[in-house]
Amino acid sequence: MKICFNGKLVNKEEAKVSVFDHGYLYGDGVFEGIRAYSCVVFRLKEHIDRLYESAHSLMLNIPITKKQMIADIIKTLKANKLKDSYIRLVISRGDGDLGLSPAKCTKGPNIVIIADSITLYPKELYDNGMSIITVPTVRNVSEAVNPQIKSLNYLNNILAKIEAANSGYEEALMLNREGYIVECTGDNIFMVKNGILITPFASMGALKGVTRDAVMDIAAKLKIKVVEKAFTRHEIYNADECFLTGTAAEVIPVVKIDNRAIAEAKPGKITKAILKEFKRITKLQGEKYTI
Repeated sequence: MKICFNGKLVNKEEAKVSVFDHGYLYGDGVFEGIRAYSCVVFRLKEHIDRLYESAHSLMLNIPITKKQMIADIIKTLKANKLKDSYIRLVISRGDGDLGLSPAKCTKGPNIVIIADSITLYPKELYDNGMSIITVPTVRNVSEAVNPQIKSLNYLNNILAKIEAANSGYEEALMLNREGYIVECTGDNIFMVKNGILITPFASMGALKGVTRDAVMDIAAKLKIKVVEKAFTRHEIYNADECFLTGTAAEVIPVVKIDNRAIAEAKPGKITKAILKEFKRITKLQGEKYTI
């Protein structure tokens, strides 16, 4: 496996950062998870735009252009001869000292691009739907670590994931401090009620997902009304359908929440239609390359 480390392709074993890197010491950095399907990097521009926005909020200056970042991603995919892959792009603050101040990180950021495979959930959950559970850990508030920043500090999500695993579940539903549904540990959430597709406002504490946006575009194409609104668990318990979206998860049905069946406890018609169209567009929308 070849890793792109600060613009250079190196063997996996050679891709190393210092223990003084602020990404390692403090989670000081940003990342993106990206997918390639049949030599098309799905919605790459949108991922790169979000990466640079996250970095800007952290006052983390990425020393290369978006165009060069895209070129390095393609270079990594070609070097590993990957037609289908999961790409992890990590920008850390770089080497500093043991203090908190980013001003001491004078060497500049470290840029790491990894291209590999990922299987987030087993296939049977995509076919039959998954069960999720609400956990006590609430989503970060925007006044603290803004969820719109896809930072290397993922402890909020990890704590929720641990709580789900301790209860025997693959995924956890997270609320905000007001008790409204926000998202899951690594996925956005949608429900269907009376033919309308509903998802929480991103401003409520959810990451504005690239797959989330793709699904909303698909719904518009399929003439399915989409509404962003605040809703509680009561509303989602009584939904007609429910599914999650994310780069790693793609589109996965949810059939039970907190041991309450969602309608007939099987993937619904709208969920299936969106999943079918999503699989089609992943090979069309994005940066094409050859190997």
